[in-house]
Amino acid sequence: MDFSAIIQSSQSEGKEKHVPTITVDKGYKEGHDIVRVVVGHETPHPNTQEHHISWIELYGVKKDNDQVINLGRAAWAPVYSNPNVRFQINQIKDFKAFYALAYCNIHGLWGNMLAA
Repeated sequence: MDFSAIIQSSQSEGKEKHVPTITVDKGYKEGHDIVRVVVGHETPHPNTQEHHISWIELYGVKKDNDQVINLGRAAWAPVYSNPNVRFQINQIKDFKAFYALAYCNIHGLWGNMLAA
């Protein structure tokens, strides 16, 4: 099985939103920028014991050689926290794209990409 076959995208969305939204805040601090990843940006995802986002991971694709770098992971407990995370990225100019993965305990793995 191809790994990409298990990652769902916006074409698979239903009433509950799972696709991670990626935004970049350049100039947060000199030499450092913020990449924010949120699941449920416009329509909140359920955050119950039975149905929740367990984790989000962020990857960067380097401009010079297409190397994929794992930039971080955030995990949450259901009910008490929300799938909204900020990653402070050094040397953001080195990346041509960012890819986020989010895992819903019921609906599986979701992904989205943002060209930098």
